[in-house]
Parts: sequence; C-alpha cells; structure tokens
Amino acid sequence: MPYYGVQSTPLRQVCKEVFTEYPLADRPQWTETALSLWRKAKFREERYAARELTGWRLYASWQDVHALPMYLEMVSTGAWWDHVDEVAIRRIGPIHRAYRETVTPMVRRWSTDDDMWIRRTSIICQIGAKASTDYDLLAEVIEPSVESREFFLPKAIGWALRDLAWHDPDWVVSYVDSMGDRLSGLSRREALKNVDR
Repeated sequence: MPYYGVQSTPLRQVCKEVFTEYPLADRPQWTETALSLWRKAKFREERYAARELTGWRLYASWQDVHALPMYLEMVSTGAWWDHVDEVAIRRIGPIHRAYRETVTPMVRRWSTDDDMWIRRTSIICQIGAKASTDYDLLAEVIEPSVESREFFLPKAIGWALRDLAWHDPDWVVSYVDSMGDRLSGLSRREALKNVDR
C-alpha cells in the first residue's frame, strides 16, 4: 500500500482536529466509521487514521470484548508489523487485561491460527503488561510457533520475552534455558538482549 508521506505527528494532529470536530454518536457508528476508513484506504496513512480513531479517548469505554472482531480484522487484513503490533499491544492487550477470563481462551485459540499475524498477536498482546503478565498463557501461545522459521514469529517470541525480562529476568532466563535448542537463535538473542548472565 503506498504512502502519502505524512509523518506521524502531523497525522495525529489532523486526526485530533477531525475527531474533536466530528464526534461519533455511539459504538456502532464508531465501529462502522473505523472499519470504513480501514477497508476503503488506498494509502497507508488512511489506515493509520482508522487506528487512531479506534484509540481516541472519547471512545475509551468501548474498549472491550465487543471491539475484538474489528481489531482482528485489522490484524489479518493489515498483515504487516506496523499495523499488527500497534493493534495487538495497544488495543487488544488492554482488553485482555481488563477481561482476562473471557479473552484468555481467545488468545489461546489465536496461537494456532493459520494466519501468521493472528498468531503473532497472541504472542505480543501481553507486551507492557509487566506484573499482570499471564506467564502460563505466554508459554502456551509461544509453543505452537516456537519452531517456525517465519521471521515475524521468532521475532515476536523474542520481543515478548525481552519485554517481560525487564520485569522478571529470572523467569525469562529459566524459560529460555528450559527451551534449549527448540528456541531459535533469533528468539533467544532477543529474549536475553537486556539480561546480565
């Protein structure tokens, strides 16, 4: 998808002006508008604007399980790290933490999805969770992709572990050691990048 060449700061400023001037009446209008922007986009920045709309503070109360189908569509059709990572970490991640009992089984299912980007989402959606990280879930969602040679999956595994290592380096070191050679060199290097051994 081509770019207009608009940098992130002016893009966010334009979005802020438009979103403030034209508030959306309800959740269906919010979802419909965001997905319409997303689906009709011809340039990458138009999809960035759709993502900005989903995270606009006026609609914070709609960040719940009902928003997940919209986010999964953005992940699967965005199909590149710049879209997927933002949606996985900044949209799906907080919903998972707020509605853990409902969303955890979904995250588990995503880890075996045929779509690599959905699988990546299952691995990285806990980035930034710190003490709220579900360690067992993280290990579970890594498992189906641990031997993948698709660059974005081993990279995601390493990134998720590296992020957790800021909070709990001992657990990450123990996990990496327990995985032995099953863990790719890329995942291992990323996971231990900031750990003193």
